[in-house]
Amino acid sequence: MNAKVNISNRAGASFPVRRMDFNFDNVPEYWASESAGITHFMTALSALFPDGEKLFIDSVRAVRYHPAIKDNEALQKEISAFIGQEAMHTKEHENFNASAKRFGHDVDKYERETGRLIQGARKWFARAVKPFGMTQEMVDLTATTALEHFTATIASQLLVNEHIQKLMTDPTMSYMWYWHAVEENEHKAVAYDVYEAVFGKGIKAYGLRTTALVIAMVLIFMAQSSFVVRLLKEDGKLNLKELGTIYKYAYSPSKGIIAGMTKEMLAYFRPNFHPNDLDTVSLLETWKAKLGL
Repeated sequence: MNAKVNISNRAGASFPVRRMDFNFDNVPEYWASESAGITHFMTALSALFPDGEKLFIDSVRAVRYHPAIKDNEALQKEISAFIGQEAMHTKEHENFNASAKRFGHDVDKYERETGRLIQGARKWFARAVKPFGMTQEMVDLTATTALEHFTATIASQLLVNEHIQKLMTDPTMSYMWYWHAVEENEHKAVAYDVYEAVFGKGIKAYGLRTTALVIAMVLIFMAQSSFVVRLLKEDGKLNLKELGTIYKYAYSPSKGIIAGMTKEMLAYFRPNFHPNDLDTVSLLETWKAKLGL
């Protein structure tokens, strides 16, 4: 595993900020069990993260001194640690995405497209909900809360799906993804707690957060699928074999990591939902021990 780990405990936060420094120089082109399909599927996900996580950081930071939470010391400490973890995720995914250029994969292009998609969607949603008194900061927090449920859910599935784990054969890439997955679940409740403190638990808050999740999932599916197909096409690997492998390990009911997310994703639509209802404590303890975190 080519990474240096420095752990910084933000005083009072329930989870630490780990300073990572991965070296992607020796990562092979098809690092997922020599499968172009799975490698490009994961690379397409990685292309979504830098700008997505910058949105998470900016949205929580923008409201952290809202009257409803500015004096909540415990939540403020969680927010600081959340920002620290997400900043590290952004850094490492940017570094990996840049390293893919060695093999002719211009992942920067897909990062830029993700940025444009995010900016267009947030402005469109802000106009749509303006009659309800929503500011851009509130829209961004709503989107972040929904997207954090997606990232925590796909992360927990990565930590339990043995089929996809068997394909994560490169030690650097597997460690990066497992580390990221652990941290997404460590801080999965922070944005939600901020959202609930700002918006409350009423029907308006429920309607906004669930609508945001539906819109976000449609956009993510469209963008990530487009990136996968284009990466495969540019690589001369767009064929039934690679598409079949992607279906098997991403979408099939028996082995697919995306299919495995269904129950937890639908839990978000419960009126009394909270991220900690989905208990991953023992799962995280197991993985932190495995990874030395």
